[in-house]
Amino acid sequence: MKNLINFIIKYFSWLVFIFYLTICCMMLFQNNPYQHHVFLTSANRVCSAVFGVFNHVTSYFHLHEINEDLHNRNAMLEMEVINLRHELESVKLMIPDTATLAVGEHDYDFILAHVISNSISQPQNYITINRGTNDGIAPEMGVIDQNGVVGIVNVVGPHSARVISLLNPQFRLSCKVKGSDYFGSLVWDGKDPYHAVLEEMPRHVKFAKGDTIVTSGYSSVFPEGLIVGTIVEQIKDMNDNFFSLRIALSTDFTQLSTVRTIRNNRQAEIMALDENTSIRKEDKK
Repeated sequence: MKNLINFIIKYFSWLVFIFYLTICCMMLFQNNPYQHHVFLTSANRVCSAVFGVFNHVTSYFHLHEINEDLHNRNAMLEMEVINLRHELESVKLMIPDTATLAVGEHDYDFILAHVISNSISQPQNYITINRGTNDGIAPEMGVIDQNGVVGIVNVVGPHSARVISLLNPQFRLSCKVKGSDYFGSLVWDGKDPYHAVLEEMPRHVKFAKGDTIVTSGYSSVFPEGLIVGTIVEQIKDMNDNFFSLRIALSTDFTQLSTVRTIRNNRQAEIMALDENTSIRKEDKK
């Protein structure tokens, strides 16, 4: 209390000045239309500037939710395009007079996940994501990001899963030059995280530098047409009937953050058919 009294005594003149100044400003702005208009305009400008800065700062706290929503929407659109492409191909194969499109479960679905760990400089690289069996993740599910193919799910736990990265010599991906039906096998050569090699391409296949490489669709993991990369150059091959292409990968593995796991809803049916075919071949032998 004593300190407060000392403060008032010390700055009494200034406090009186501020008090009278406030009263004068109130009387000036309230009783004079022009000054009142100027005051409101200036106050609005100041408030707008303050609220603008405040909104700019607080908007950063919502970037994670916005980014998550954009990834979900982008993935949904991509899956719709893939499923519509498959349905269109099935219609083309039907007889025009009796063609009917069965509308039901889509062939492919997705689950959004975030990368927990990622290696790019090891001889065999793996990725860990924050989704597991509790989220619907299972082995042999393909993994992509917004740019292209990332890898394939290998080991799954309740809350996380390990992915064999495309930067792993154990992972071979069936690919083709976009617009062509000839396919080869993409494999990482271990030189850098930005390039891979497309092997076993038939010698007569025509290509040009910059042509797009996409998945062939000859597996139950990845649908046809997913972007993998672009052609950089041709590599010499020991086999005269085939050649290899050096591919610039579309996925930047050094900045992986959000990925999508692809679930083929007919994968079990396809695998069962493959097993039955293998059993029949063995029985004939």
